[in-house]
Formats: sequence, structure tokens, C-alpha cells
Amino acid sequence: MRFKYAVFTVMTPEYRVEDVPSILSMYGYDGVEWRVAPAPQIQPVKPSYWQGNLATIDESRLLEEAPRIKRLTEEYNLSIPALGTYFRVPGEDLNRVRRGIEAARIMDAKQIRVSAPRYDGSINYRVLLEKAVSEYRVIERIAREYGVRCCVEIHMGTICPSPSATYRFVSNFNPEYVGVILDPGNMVHEGYENWLMSLEILGEYLAHVHVKNAVWRLIREDDGTKIWTPTHAPVMEGYVYWLEVMKALVRVGYEGWLSFEDFSDIPTDEKLKRNIEYMKMLEAKIGS
Repeated sequence: MRFKYAVFTVMTPEYRVEDVPSILSMYGYDGVEWRVAPAPQIQPVKPSYWQGNLATIDESRLLEEAPRIKRLTEEYNLSIPALGTYFRVPGEDLNRVRRGIEAARIMDAKQIRVSAPRYDGSINYRVLLEKAVSEYRVIERIAREYGVRCCVEIHMGTICPSPSATYRFVSNFNPEYVGVILDPGNMVHEGYENWLMSLEILGEYLAHVHVKNAVWRLIREDDGTKIWTPTHAPVMEGYVYWLEVMKALVRVGYEGWLSFEDFSDIPTDEKLKRNIEYMKMLEAKIGS
């Protein structure tokens, strides 16, 4: 296989950490991108993607849990390509980031997500950019110290919603220690650019790929104007045609991870089974 397939455990909220590796191994995945977040004080009755997610490593115990999670993952011959944290500049506690990066090294995860600032118009973009670059330089130094790459995800509602905007940010840093998570599903919401051009823009900063999809739906009419909004969709049913994305990835020589982050309203086991089958089918189609 040219690509390696993982699951970001944000999309498996009902499964305990202890159960995830065996389930992913059963469906033929190669790795686990572990979600890291503070544990809720009160567990919801029904776990969801972002509230009470059981497939989450408690951030307060991350360093203590790192060796156990590594052993648990390797027991099923799976790798840990990345840690999905919720660290964000500016204003992030650098000790918190350092603990996360140290845990990534213990778990042999080559990268960790550290996000760019949110953008809502309350602060001028250029002010946000300057402050974020300044603070990320410190994070870059920590990443260099531990030999772990910190990655900025292309994400709507931030100063990095598109490959061009993201490159403007990360080009201030050494690509060995700062990279980019390409997320075509997020780019349906905001920031779409031609897939191949996107990869050419990112160049050596392309570090990881999240796999999901989205569509735009009509929600109401206002004085005759049709109002649309983006929403999550199954991987094979949204606006992103993953065959085109994969062809572009092949063309630029990407041989890294495709990590599923599917928020569509489909039972988890069904998503796990059909998503990897679909992507492997597309990969075989490219190969033929």
C-alpha cells in the first residue's frame, strides 16, 4: 500500500481506550491517532464526539498513561502517527504543550496537533498572525528539543482555513518541526483550493491528512434569499471526491497517513468498516 490508514479516536466516542486498538485492528487499520483532552467532571449519559468521549486519553494523566497506551496500541501491531490535542496559540500554557510533546515522544508519535488562532473578526487578522507566529516560535523550539513535529490543521474559523493561508503561517518555521494537517472536509466549509495546487503550496510542510467530508444544505429563506450552511457528510457522499485528492497526493509523492475523522451520522462500526474499504478501493483504482 502507498498509504497508511488510521482513525482519530474523536470519531469513536462510545469505545473505551482499551477497546479501540482491537477494533481498529479487526477492520484492517494501521494506526491510531489518539484524542487527548481533559476528562469531564461529570460523564454524560451518552458519550459524543466532543463531550464524554470514552476513546480519549485524559490530558491530566497523559504522561503517566503514555507508556501503557503505547503498549496497548503495539499489542495489536498498530502505530501511533499523531496525538490529536486541543492546544492552540496564542495564549497556550507552554508547560501543557511541553507535556503533550513529551508524551508524544514516549508513545513514538512523530507529531502532535497544536492549532492556530480562531478568527471571528474581533481582532484584526494581522495582529492575530503576528502574535501567533511569535508564540509558535517557542513551541517550535520545544518540538526541536524532543524531535516531535507540531502540526497546524487546516480548519474553518481559524486564521488557517485554506492551504494558502496556512502556508503563510507555517512558512515562518522549519518544516522539520512544524507541519500541516491537510483536511479537505474542513475546506468544504471554508478555504477550498484546487487539490493539487493545495499540495504544491504546502510542499514540505504537508505532514498528515484527515479524511472526512461535508456538504452545503439549504436551511431557510430570508426575503427571497436562500441561506445555506455546511454540515458533515459520509466520506463517500460529500463534496470532496477522495479519488481526486488521493491522485493529487500520489502526484506530489505523499506516502504518509490518511486518518479518518468522520463526523457523519452513521453507526461507528459501519463507518469503520466501509470507510477503509472505500479508500482502499480508490487506492487500487489509482494503482490500476
